[in-house]
Amino acid sequence: MDHRASFQVPAEAYDRHVGRYSPALAKHLCDHAALRAGDRALDVGCGPGGLTAELAERLGPAHVAAVEPSASFAEACAARLPGVDVRVASAESLPFADGDFDAVLSQLVVNFLPDGPAGLAEMRRVTRQGGSVSAAVWDYSGEMTLLRVFWEAAAAVDPATRAADESHALYITPASLRDLWASARLADVRVEPAVVPAKYDGFDDLWAPFQAGVGPAGALVNSMPPDLQVAVADEMRQRLGVGSEPFRLTARAWMVTGRTE
Repeated sequence: MDHRASFQVPAEAYDRHVGRYSPALAKHLCDHAALRAGDRALDVGCGPGGLTAELAERLGPAHVAAVEPSASFAEACAARLPGVDVRVASAESLPFADGDFDAVLSQLVVNFLPDGPAGLAEMRRVTRQGGSVSAAVWDYSGEMTLLRVFWEAAAAVDPATRAADESHALYITPASLRDLWASARLADVRVEPAVVPAKYDGFDDLWAPFQAGVGPAGALVNSMPPDLQVAVADEMRQRLGVGSEPFRLTARAWMVTGRTE
């Protein structure tokens, strides 16, 4: 299923949703990709620029390019990071020449690609020989607390929502990521976990982005009648054991990288 329409939202709404975790996850992913000074890097599916910002800080804006299919997200990324080459484009059709980059990275995107193999083939194409292709995806079926608890709460209130649970997606486990990278003829494939934190002012701070329709979970909330939304929110609040006081959650992602030959 193509979930990209659920990311046609204001950048600030994404920032308050999984974007809270993006800066910390970007540091882990850049370390995992073993970036070096002087590298030219591409961020595929950059969103409002969480990973792009880390790349620009490490490599310099002139050494970084980014693509994003959502025009509003691409505009926000370009405004936040002057000097970075930001373009509206999809992973399956990258507007760059063969071997243009030393490293291609993608954060929280691969599982949303309508055609994962085509997207990885394009990432490999624009990576120079001996360069790296890396990505991070949430552990949707395990320790991505925010989304795991949401889907469990939604299913408890309405069992029909189980069909939309993101844990059914492709390319969200170490084995499936290794297979996808291998199918793209990438060598020395490594998969490692990363656990990152996020702070919330209270449950309302956590719930607001769901009501804004961000991502598949937000799209589901927006499709519900108001009474069902309230029921899911109450169930999620109880499962998390939080209220109006500030709290902290953690999320685990799987990071994968491979080398072009």
